[in-house]
Amino acid sequence: MPKPTLVAVVEDDRFFRGSMRRLIRSRGYRVEAFPSAADFLASPHFSETACVIADVQMPGMTGPDLYRHLLASGHQIPTILVTAYADDQVRARALKDGVVCYLPKPVDEELLLKCLDAALRFGASTRNTS
Repeated sequence: MPKPTLVAVVEDDRFFRGSMRRLIRSRGYRVEAFPSAADFLASPHFSETACVIADVQMPGMTGPDLYRHLLASGHQIPTILVTAYADDQVRARALKDGVVCYLPKPVDEELLLKCLDAALRFGASTRNTS
């Protein structure tokens, strides 16, 4: 029996990180949660991650910086960004760079789940064409 799909939550706010973990697990996915981009990148689960949900504003490497780092290092992991501080310029650049969704906090759970489905479909299509 295959392992469920792994979703990584990268979020410095432990309460939001915990709520995202519970929501995504409730949908049958495996979830690993990390307080920083550096912790995610150092994780043994990094290579099996099918989707990343990351906060835009984090100490150290931001969510958009993490996404650009993934692309630059050859890892096309579909990414969803969430933020409490919406910025139209950051949003436009992130979407132009290829982020699947850019969502304001508090996050609409149904919209997040739709974005997650889209991200996983996108990830599966890029793996099938590689």
